[in-house]
Amino acid sequence: MQTASIDQDELIIEAGRLEKNYWADLWRYRELFLTLAWRDIAVRYKQTIVGIAWAIVRPFLTMVIFTVIFSRVARLPSDGGAPYALMVFAAMLPWSLFSTALGEASNSLIGNDRLITKVYFPRLIIPAATVVSAFVDFLISFIMLLGLMGYYRFSPGWNVLLLPLFLLLALLASIGPGLWATALTVKYRDFRYVIPFLVQFGLYVSPVGFSTNVIPDNWLLLYSLNPMVGVIDGFRWCIQGGHSSVYWPSFVLSMVIVGLFLWLGINQFRKMEKTFADLV
Repeated sequence: MQTASIDQDELIIEAGRLEKNYWADLWRYRELFLTLAWRDIAVRYKQTIVGIAWAIVRPFLTMVIFTVIFSRVARLPSDGGAPYALMVFAAMLPWSLFSTALGEASNSLIGNDRLITKVYFPRLIIPAATVVSAFVDFLISFIMLLGLMGYYRFSPGWNVLLLPLFLLLALLASIGPGLWATALTVKYRDFRYVIPFLVQFGLYVSPVGFSTNVIPDNWLLLYSLNPMVGVIDGFRWCIQGGHSSVYWPSFVLSMVIVGLFLWLGINQFRKMEKTFADLV
């Protein structure tokens, strides 16, 4: 009696892909990223005027309050001859992008718990998708800035061509802390109440309502440990042209901090990613 030899294929089931394939998976799951991003935008703006109105009212009221307090009451100087309201609103653009992206990302995994527990995909896609809705808010506010520049008859210089670069820096500045906050919020739910406080505190210690020029020179480098200092100064420099200046050592230090937070955020997120399905 002859025994037939049958070759059998082994089926190996592994949790996720190998580390080297993780970043390639981000591209493979790009359709999921676009779907989540579009869903966030639709939820915020579809059949409602509150979302659009909030994107307009919040930076506008903040600009008015800061202009009155810092310009009229405290009598702080503007950058060069630029109108104080324009100087404040130019800073509100990157700050609103940063704060909105950070706030949305910190709760993104908890809000998608059913998706996380059912299928595999790089979890990094979820907080990254929330940045798109923050970017839409930025575009709405940018239209307001153009109207404000028209009201003051203020024309930008060639510096405005570099605005996309500083926009990218603003996005990177928000992604690093956003990933860190996202991972910590999954493990420690009370952390989601800490984020709004930190964002509110950061608004007042960042050069949004005032110019960096009012900071004493001997404190400037220490102050630039706040990564948003370089981003905000860069935005003003692009929009206000010769009316604004950038202290480049301070700017370089802020960019180093942005890179450090981005690296730490990605590492913290990747370290905790395997436990997300159990914690949410």
